[in-house]
Amino acid sequence: MNHLRGLYAITDSQLLADGKLLPYVEAALQGGARLLQYRDKSGDAARRLDEAHALQELCARHDASLIINDDVELAARLGVGLHLGQGDGSLPAARALLGPQAIIGATCHASLDLAAQAANDGASYLAFGRFFNSQTKPGAPAANVELLDHARARFALPLTAIGGVSLDNAPALIARGASLIAVIHALFAAESAAAVQARARAFSDLFQ
Repeated sequence: MNHLRGLYAITDSQLLADGKLLPYVEAALQGGARLLQYRDKSGDAARRLDEAHALQELCARHDASLIINDDVELAARLGVGLHLGQGDGSLPAARALLGPQAIIGATCHASLDLAAQAANDGASYLAFGRFFNSQTKPGAPAANVELLDHARARFALPLTAIGGVSLDNAPALIARGASLIAVIHALFAAESAAAVQARARAFSDLFQ
């Protein structure tokens, strides 16, 4: 579980189109990202398998953990972690399939009740958000930093903060108990791989 602290990079198929996926992800890993979530909602299963496999190799090279978004079959095929949103399938079933060691995260929005259910069902970490205006999910429920206080007091699991997280607002989330900060745009909406690496390093340094 020592991986469950630090920068949690999440891919975006539009931001990382045109050949950017692997070089930008490698840059994020070089900058210190501890977890990488492969998030691709397309129906192209063959491409998704190829990309996930390439990302798995990058993560192994940089001692980071790969998490697959919402696709338990793909996670099982590669032997990697899984993130489940609400309504994306059964966490107990995923745990039974992937085994006790797999990292399985759960989206809890801004709800301690959803978090309690996820913890009870065997989640490895609890993801709360959105905390700030998010380009990825502009309509998602809004969480506040007090929620992290309550969650930290109630649950012994790592807490992930997601939604509009930036270098400016991340320190407050970490101070209130976020073990992982999940970042998409503030990391990958960059002009170059070098810029991604610098941003990842800056986020990672917040945990020192």
